[in-house]
Amino acid sequence: MDLQTRTLFTNVSTPPPSLAQWDRVMRHAQVAAGMSQGVLALAGSWEALSIAKQLCANPPPGRADDCVAALVVSHHNLADLQLEAGTPDLAAGQLCHAHETLLALMQDTPSGANLPTELRQAAWRHSRETHAGLLRYLAEHGPHPAISRALQAGCLVVFAGVSPTRH
Repeated sequence: MDLQTRTLFTNVSTPPPSLAQWDRVMRHAQVAAGMSQGVLALAGSWEALSIAKQLCANPPPGRADDCVAALVVSHHNLADLQLEAGTPDLAAGQLCHAHETLLALMQDTPSGANLPTELRQAAWRHSRETHAGLLRYLAEHGPHPAISRALQAGCLVVFAGVSPTRH
């Protein structure tokens, strides 16, 4: 590829991710899963998760809650697909990652110091879903060390006095 062609391709701007794009990708993944096309379903779910992460990193004004919901749904759908594929350890990891990501968003740490309050509050609200997902995994599949660690980390955040808003 010559320099002119390479420059042409690298200068093409892609639009920023949107919730509508996430929704389209997730719907295609769900259709693929419904048609027993596991590889396509996994690929679409991974793409949806990537979009959700980008949205959470820079949520559109007034849409932080939707972005965090997209992140949680993406992780949980991937975990479901991994369970269907017979890889419960990968599913457990996916559930843990979702919960731990929200825990990080909830905390007032140097890495999260510049997070919008709306994003932090959304993480608090949606953490009940990730917590329930971890408990559901334990009930259906028995003990798992990563799940236990994620649940313990959640307790530490709550008992450390982290509040959803600072006054």
